[in-house]
Amino acid sequence: MASSSTPASLLEEELTLTVKWRGKEYTVQVCGDDSVSELKRRICEVTSVLPKRQKLLYPKIGNKLADDSVLLSTLPLKSSLKMTMIGTVEDDIFVDPVESPEIIDDFELGQEESVDIKDKEVNKQKLRRRANQYKIKLRTPCREGKKLLVLDIDYTLFDHRSTAENPLQLMRPYLHEFLTAAYAEYDIMIWSATSMKWVELKMGELGVLNNPNYKITALLDHLAMITVQSDSRGIFDCKPLGVIWAQLPEFYSSKNTIMFDDLRRNFVMNPKNGLTIKPFRKAHANRDSDQELVKLTQYLLAIAELDDLSTLNHNSWEFFAEDNTKRRRHA
Repeated sequence: MASSSTPASLLEEELTLTVKWRGKEYTVQVCGDDSVSELKRRICEVTSVLPKRQKLLYPKIGNKLADDSVLLSTLPLKSSLKMTMIGTVEDDIFVDPVESPEIIDDFELGQEESVDIKDKEVNKQKLRRRANQYKIKLRTPCREGKKLLVLDIDYTLFDHRSTAENPLQLMRPYLHEFLTAAYAEYDIMIWSATSMKWVELKMGELGVLNNPNYKITALLDHLAMITVQSDSRGIFDCKPLGVIWAQLPEFYSSKNTIMFDDLRRNFVMNPKNGLTIKPFRKAHANRDSDQELVKLTQYLLAIAELDDLSTLNHNSWEFFAEDNTKRRRHA
């Protein structure tokens, strides 16, 4: 973790590092304010080896590169030296990311700290770099006049920890009905903290990518995320909607975008646009009783005509949806 005395010049300094893997050399560019986690993302972009499968070796650093939270400005990295990466691409050992460590301890940052993280210049710089580096590939054209709904996958649309003979058994109830109703007012993007291979595989298995009643505008993966630092919670990854807004400003902004995710930490760069959804776990036991997407459909349609979604308190979405339903019944 960077010390408070780290000079700003070191944090902003750009480094061009050479990474050796399988007999070839790859060049990646990072900055001092990036973490080891970000370095691994850059390496993943050129090698397709997921960050979790990378082991980095660098002279005289020892095991510091094993800690994803370490800032590069604290390490004696030099552009003249070559780093070695050991790892295997998913094509060779493809397995479901169920083997990944599960994030259970989601946390709520205080309002002041959330604002501080969002407004820190170092995080704004990371966002700008990510918006320049990551290219969103549109599956279908953006529609003028539509709002944007951004959805997580794991525990939001799908129980990725339970096992089943058919993945449809782990799909959240009413998923297709929810997406069909939302599509009338919203363009839809799927953003997962996993690899694009996993996103495409899982959404394909669930029938989301070829459904005749709605279309998915784009898929985003872990490479679109950035790493930020909290005084109370340390370093963690998040999903900055600014990546989308910067690349598609004629269609989307903070005023017309809402994101659903079961981890509230993913909203830290855009706290006014995030809604924390109840996680869908233990699908076999909860499949018959889970009504979350039914209620969220009501909420999305209720706010669709508003000019600015960022003025809403999405934490109170259930009360808003219930109140709107009651008013419709008495109308």
